[in-house]
Amino acid sequence: MTTKANPCETMSDVRANVDRVDRLLVALMAERLNYIEQAARIKPTRDAVRDEDRIEDVITKVRAQCALDGFDPDMADRMWRAMMEDFIAHEFVKYDDLRK
Repeated sequence: MTTKANPCETMSDVRANVDRVDRLLVALMAERLNYIEQAARIKPTRDAVRDEDRIEDVITKVRAQCALDGFDPDMADRMWRAMMEDFIAHEFVKYDDLRK
């Protein structure tokens, strides 16, 4: 999914496009969170919530996508690791809540 930025002539154009992209990102993050919550329901044990091999698999795939889309892979690595930590923390909460 390679996309190019819209050409902008003014800061208003830039800001409008950044706001548009932010709305798309929030929708995608909400979808991702839904899958994380489903994983909390499906995983058989609490120990399965944090999966180091899966974390590294995701990072490898993200870095490969960066090469296709022209995004800094080191920046993406940092962003995804931080994002995944928050999602994992949320998944632990959901996992525990579902088994109370």
